[in-house]
Amino acid sequence: MIEIAFALLLFLFPLAYSPGPGNMVFAANGARFGFRATLPASVGYHLATWAVTVLIGFGAVGTLAAMPGLFWALKLAGAGYVFWLALGLLRAGAWADTVEPRPATFRDGVMLLLLNPKAYVIIGLMFTQFLTVTGPERAALVLVIATIFTFNNLMAFSIWTLAGERLGALFANGASGRVLNVSFGLILAGVAVWMLWV
Repeated sequence: MIEIAFALLLFLFPLAYSPGPGNMVFAANGARFGFRATLPASVGYHLATWAVTVLIGFGAVGTLAAMPGLFWALKLAGAGYVFWLALGLLRAGAWADTVEPRPATFRDGVMLLLLNPKAYVIIGLMFTQFLTVTGPERAALVLVIATIFTFNNLMAFSIWTLAGERLGALFANGASGRVLNVSFGLILAGVAVWMLWV
């Protein structure tokens, strides 16, 4: 089990810590609102991560694989959701006196995971590589893999959120805050386009 955990962490490291939709959303929220304000979204995202990972580990990924249209619909919905979050930051940057930005919520965290088809692909790939046992041990290994995967993501997102918070401290006044809103709004809009492209 220790060998599997170590190999799994090596496999997940470049996937979890490189810039991706989740990391960018949390970095943007950390920069604009601080680490503590992102905690509800982080809890939502990671509870959803664990639940979805367990479901996929027990075979629910077959439905997604058998319905390519569902995968495409998730892709569109996920990109649309990230773009909607980007618009919130862009509007706050352009009209700072009339539009009050808000940090991502618990629901935003859940939706960000549920509407990200790439998460399903990564989770499915992870299980094909590391779910190597059968019988009663299989269920226990699914839970172990889901827990390692979730905590690894939590660590990565926390690092990106703290880095965003540090960056945000450099842009603490009103005019700089608007620049930061617009900058991260544009980054998130780019992430939404990237989600559709890849």
